[in-house]
Amino acid sequence: MDARLSYREAAVRGASQTGLVVLLYEQLLDDLQRAMQAIEQNNIELRTKEINHAVSVIGYLQDGLDMARGGAAARNLERFYEHLRGRLLEAQGKASKEILAQQITDLLELRAAWA
Repeated sequence: MDARLSYREAAVRGASQTGLVVLLYEQLLDDLQRAMQAIEQNNIELRTKEINHAVSVIGYLQDGLDMARGGAAARNLERFYEHLRGRLLEAQGKASKEILAQQITDLLELRAAWA
């Protein structure tokens, strides 16, 4: 079994709610970095796979938002996730490393806030 996968499975089992959010951000970052590499290699299939997975992860993050108790923070995260999803779809269509790089920067900032 892949050591990275084993580590992630163990981390998920022992993670708090906040820890799970951070792990999902890390997964998004991994997906987007692999998508950037796929663009460099002109590998359309891999780029599509990685961006599609990232969009799925965004869905998990959105599903976890508690709009009733989260107030303005939940609404701001919802807007961020919608913007991120739109930018990823744009990056997919344009094969844009620049768009992906900006989204990685934004996610790093958000992950740091959660961590």
